[in-house]
Formats: sequence, structure tokens, C-alpha cells
Amino acid sequence: MGMVRFGSLRRLKPISPDWGMERGQPIDRYYIELFLAGHTSDIQGRVLEIGDNSYTRRFGRARVTESVVLHVAEQKEHVTLIGSLTEPDTVPAESFDCFVVTQTLQVIYDVQTAVRTIYSGLKPGGVALVTVPGISQISRYDMDRWGHYWSFTTRSVENLFTAVFPRDHLQIESHGNVLAAISFLHGIASEELRPEELDAVDPDYQLIITIRAMRPKVEL
Repeated sequence: MGMVRFGSLRRLKPISPDWGMERGQPIDRYYIELFLAGHTSDIQGRVLEIGDNSYTRRFGRARVTESVVLHVAEQKEHVTLIGSLTEPDTVPAESFDCFVVTQTLQVIYDVQTAVRTIYSGLKPGGVALVTVPGISQISRYDMDRWGHYWSFTTRSVENLFTAVFPRDHLQIESHGNVLAAISFLHGIASEELRPEELDAVDPDYQLIITIRAMRPKVEL
């Protein structure tokens, strides 16, 4: 066996502790935005997004008739609803054509209730576009405020969502590989890797899991 040349990776602190944001696009955002770009037609009508409505505006554009923003604590200009996905009464039932829920479920301890709230808030035929972390740094910002509880796999996501959504109404995919995962943990930006390095999928190194979940148009 030859010796590994660690180079600048042989260090106890990451190259960037801020997800690589000062270097360019964080690698997890590469996968998230690729996923949303592939489902722009779902982002239409009345759309609820968590935290802010940047993805609703970017990927929904003129298809969106109303943009609603849910935040657990912060009262900001763009925030429409204050509350949590674990408080079902916060989200009116059968009210939204689309939920955009990116990198949110990991900061919610009661994820089962959160997924049930997403389902109940969708109109029949409505779609939730959800992303969750697999291999990831802890978000210290979230940990210190409301918690950072989970990392996911395709298997845990499947069990979580099929408790509410029919399996044939779910599309679950993993994204990432060992190089992308190592680079993400070090805060290397997506622009510093080649597209073929980012796009290679190794199911044993699940950096991001994406979920497209549709509420049936007709419920049995």
C-alpha cells in the first residue's frame, strides 16, 4: 500500500468553516439547486417556503400566484407565518400547491409530525420539494437556537415519508460521492470541482437526499 498524500487536507480545522460560502457556491447548494431546477413546473400557484422565498422567486417566477414564508421564530418583512411544521394549526389544511422545504427537517426533532403537516397543508395533487442532509457539518447557528438533530439516508427518508405519502407518489434520490463529501466537509466550493466530479453518484456517500412528494389528487 502506498502512502496517501494528504496535502492541504491534513489539518484539524476545515479549509472554510462557513460551508465554503466565501469561496463560491457550497457543494450542498449545487445539488439542491439542481434538484429544484429539474422540478420548476411544480413550483406554481400558492407556494410555501421555509425561512425565506428566494427559491420560490428564483425557480417559480410568474407561475407563482402567492408566496408564503414560514419561519419558526424570526419576524421579518418577508415572513408570512410564524410557527413550526410541528404545530399543524400553523399551516392551513389543503392550502398550497407546493411546499419548498430545503435543509429544514434536520433541525426539527419531531420529523414525523413535520411530514404529516406538509402532507395536510398540500392541496390534492400538490407537491412538496424537500431536501435533507446526509453527510454534513453541523450547523452551529441552528444548533444554538433550535437544535440540529438528524442526518438522513435514502432508507430513513423512505420510511419517514411512506408513513404519510403513497410510495408511488415519491421520488427519492441521493447525491454525492466520496470526493464531494470530503470537499463539502472542508468547505470547498462547488466551482472548485469539475462537473463530472460533482455529478458522480455513489449511494454509499449520500451527501444530500432529495424528495419529491405528491399528495394524491384523489384519496382512497
